[in-house]
Amino acid sequence: MTALFTPYDLRSLTIPNRIWMAPMCQYSAEVSGPGAGVAGDWHFAHYAARATGGAGLILVEATAVSPEGRISPADLGLWNDTQAGALRRIAAFLKERGTVPGIQLGHAGRKAATDRPWRGGGPVGPEEGWQPAAPSALPYAPGHPVPDALTVEQIQQIVRQFAEAAQRALAAGFQVVEVHGAHGYLIHEFLSPLSNKRTDAYGGSFENRARFALEVVEAVRAVWPEELPVFFRTSATDWVAENPEDGRDGWTADDTVRLARELRVRGVDLMDVSTGGITSGIRIPTGPGYQVPFARRVRAEAGLPTGAVGLITEPQQAERILAAGDADAVLLGRELLRDPHWPHRAAIALGAAKRLPDQYGWAV
Repeated sequence: MTALFTPYDLRSLTIPNRIWMAPMCQYSAEVSGPGAGVAGDWHFAHYAARATGGAGLILVEATAVSPEGRISPADLGLWNDTQAGALRRIAAFLKERGTVPGIQLGHAGRKAATDRPWRGGGPVGPEEGWQPAAPSALPYAPGHPVPDALTVEQIQQIVRQFAEAAQRALAAGFQVVEVHGAHGYLIHEFLSPLSNKRTDAYGGSFENRARFALEVVEAVRAVWPEELPVFFRTSATDWVAENPEDGRDGWTADDTVRLARELRVRGVDLMDVSTGGITSGIRIPTGPGYQVPFARRVRAEAGLPTGAVGLITEPQQAERILAAGDADAVLLGRELLRDPHWPHRAAIALGAAKRLPDQYGWAV
């Protein structure tokens, strides 16, 4: 059997293969009223297509734990039971197809209240948006609003919101929950010295900057069943250390390994390893599999299973990553947008058994 199509056990779950769908926002929920943040027909069709396409695990897109935590007004949310009810239909269908349903919970921090990417992705006006909040009153980029610096009481409220959203995700039928600590959103903003200039217990030292991330994980793990996994998505580097001419202090790969060790002892089962996103204007040397070395380091040095992500597009490339022990799974993003049936194509290319629905299998 190929590495890519070997089942993977995490706690009580057996995930049928190592081809997993990375969270990718669809920006397709209603923006206000009782339907705000509620998954609709687009979301169902989108995720159902990838389940029939053979993905072993699907992580539903970044889902906000509060209205102010949305990246855009059109993001999904899990701050009320109506939203949980709409997601239940999606989770149930994924299970029916043999795909493990997962969901990513997040808070956008200072990158909140922006427009859909196909409309430019810039900050929305006050008539549609809201005032972002962050560890420190530092904007994400020129032209973005200066966020409010969170008080300790507000930080603790957000920790509770993550736990409450996790409880709703469980009630909706999800079997994996992922805490979004990457891409310049709120948890990453606390971790990185580029965005965290606090002088209290949540800023300064590594221990203080990591405090919020660890509190969120502890709160989620406390309400999530022991038999089900918790993931954490990280930006393994801000790409400042890799650009010495930059001269600033950012979050580094060494920091990520150190954080991974802390997450492991707090019950995190896998680190979903991405990079970047903390601020604009940083040079990132992209290329096929350019983030895989960071997943390899976490797996080897922290003893935490990892998922590799980023410009993984070909079955043989994905197979090599797993066979070399660089990661435990690959998470495909844009490649699964382009080709929902990539897992079936990979099975053909690698000589593995296809997991086709009966409705398709009889005809091929």
